[in-house]
Amino acid sequence: MNELILELKSIKRCFGKITALDDFHFNVKPGEWVSIMGPSGSGKTTLLNILACLDTPTSGDYLLDGINVASFNEDQRTVIRREKIGLVFQQFHLIPYLTALENILLAQYYHSVIDEDEAMAVLVRVGLEHRATHLPSQLSGGEQQRVCVARALINQPAIILADEPTGNLDEENEAIVLKFFKDLHQQGKTIILVTHNPEIGQEGDRIIYLHHGKIVEKVYF
Repeated sequence: MNELILELKSIKRCFGKITALDDFHFNVKPGEWVSIMGPSGSGKTTLLNILACLDTPTSGDYLLDGINVASFNEDQRTVIRREKIGLVFQQFHLIPYLTALENILLAQYYHSVIDEDEAMAVLVRVGLEHRATHLPSQLSGGEQQRVCVARALINQPAIILADEPTGNLDEENEAIVLKFFKDLHQQGKTIILVTHNPEIGQEGDRIIYLHHGKIVEKVYF
């Protein structure tokens, strides 16, 4: 096992004349939970998009499991996401005409393996086996987010990346979803979670605070 599961070296990401990340250095150990916080416009989303291989840096190196993926093309980045990364978004991004189970099976489809029993087992894990045949419009916000967590877990990724996963939830569902992340952390999953909520941030092993595309503070627990 590599000492670091991912490492960013001198990452810069520019959008025209705007620099979203500036000479950015960042690393994460396997099994670590890192919370990312900062005001709007600080670079959190840009950082997460690069980590998720949804975007590429303007310059610098991104080592994922020892492989420099910074210059990978779109097809190569798709493979990396499929093989190594589970994504949980604030906006659920569920396919509206597919059931909860089918949304999870779709993630398996892109992994070229379809196993309905395994998909149902993940739904059981998030307590939604009784909602397997329901469409997203028939699920509450908390249930939809739990389907998203199940979808992120189905291919057993090495890293879970979450963007404000409780941002649209009420207090009860926030607690339910947060418990899943705590359980995943205890099971040794690597978690990188963007949040505006200090209480959620403190659930991690450390918080990094961003401002104007740079890390301005690190807090360890």
